[in-house]
Amino acid sequence: MSGRRGGGLSLTHNWISLAGIVVAVASFFAVACLIALDLFRGSGNPYVGILTYIVAPAFLVLGLSLIAVGAVGERRRRRTLEPGTIPAFPRIDLNVPRERRAFVAVMAVTVVFLASTAVGSYRTYQFTESVTFCGKTCHAIMTPEYTTYQQSPHARVACAQCHIGPGAGWYVKSKLSGAYQVYATLLDRYPRPIPTPVANLRPARETCEQCHSPRQFLGEVERTYTHYLPDATNSAWTIRMLVKIGGGDPRFGTVGGIHYHMAIANKIEYIASDHERQVIPWVRVTDAAGRVTVYQSSDTTMKPAAIAASVPRVMDCIDCHNRPTHVFRSPVDAVDLALFTGRIDRALPYIKRQAVLALVKPYATTDLARRGIAASLTAFYTSSRDSLPRSDPAQLARAVAETQRIYAQNFFPEMKVSWRVYPDNIGHWNFAGCARCHDGSHTSADGRTISSACTTCHTIVEQGPAGKVESRLAGLAFRHPVDVGGAWQQMKCSGCHAGALVD
Repeated sequence: MSGRRGGGLSLTHNWISLAGIVVAVASFFAVACLIALDLFRGSGNPYVGILTYIVAPAFLVLGLSLIAVGAVGERRRRRTLEPGTIPAFPRIDLNVPRERRAFVAVMAVTVVFLASTAVGSYRTYQFTESVTFCGKTCHAIMTPEYTTYQQSPHARVACAQCHIGPGAGWYVKSKLSGAYQVYATLLDRYPRPIPTPVANLRPARETCEQCHSPRQFLGEVERTYTHYLPDATNSAWTIRMLVKIGGGDPRFGTVGGIHYHMAIANKIEYIASDHERQVIPWVRVTDAAGRVTVYQSSDTTMKPAAIAASVPRVMDCIDCHNRPTHVFRSPVDAVDLALFTGRIDRALPYIKRQAVLALVKPYATTDLARRGIAASLTAFYTSSRDSLPRSDPAQLARAVAETQRIYAQNFFPEMKVSWRVYPDNIGHWNFAGCARCHDGSHTSADGRTISSACTTCHTIVEQGPAGKVESRLAGLAFRHPVDVGGAWQQMKCSGCHAGALVD
């Protein structure tokens, strides 16, 4: 081609272009081999994916850029040394066999490169949207989220389906925000724990409701909860209730129940006085008829001027289902589940109490926690006590292993993460949840109050200890498992039941 005219040698005959050729050729073969390996064998290692779709292509682009830079520099040098011999722009004469062959070769390489770029770009997109990329690449940061994700109801739903959703717009936004996250990770400037709720999260109607349509909510759902008391026999206490989830579609009956909050025609807005949205002093309800009712809490310390200056948030699924995937179980709940499933033997005296106490002790690292849990439980059950029979070593070993597993799946001291830092707003057990608004203190100007009655959301049909369960389909008044008088009626459940026995 004309690159040889006036000088005899190709414009790429310079150290910069030659270095670029070496880098480009090596990178091209590396990319081709890695993509072939990924297509035909696959790999769960996130760093292989990063090497295949980010690092190696970046070196390929670098090599091609060096070739171009070197060629442009060489052309300018020759035009300076030999004025008039080299035209301002390259000329291609397809009547010249050598230039025609070069042109065909360049076009062939270009087609192959563009095709490879298309495949690589698509695979890069797929990789950066994958659970492997989200959960394992920044392994130290995302370990809590990735661990809890794997044992969640959404374990087969890719991270991007909830955090990004469909469409190119939010994909671009997520990658732009991810640029800062990469910077924070590389320079170790990320907060511990990662703060929630996530800022600028896509509305639930565009993500959650792609699968969970509010039009299909109706009726009541049965739920049975088995709790174990921290006594010598780990006594079981069962509560079976009908949860009034209600519905949001008038075609199926009266709009009501818990999902009244998400009914198609209703609009509920609120103002929170804290970043975590756990304290809600102001609520505004607009019903299907357009009637507007404002409820304000008598307990709030938020000044009227601050409320007036705040922008209300429109309530959506995430305001209650704020831990749909990354659920960090409290020690009490996790040990209850282990006892219920038999992973911890109830025959071990006081195991409910001792396991919870071992879990809530402060540990600097997960490894120290593993050893501390083993030492704590072993010391309790092997010490000589007249009132405590010696335990079977195998039975104790299983309890220790299960308690360690519970810790590993719910506690992450390196990231300062546990159930305490991420409130779960479903229900009102360990956190205020529903009682953020349904606490009896939110009153409207005309005297109406947001109800705090238990029967607003559920009906208890069975409750009591094993062998003495009382039943009544019409509903039972809640009976506290432990005789504490009427104190529990004067406070929120979360005031005592904060997930541990030592709070």
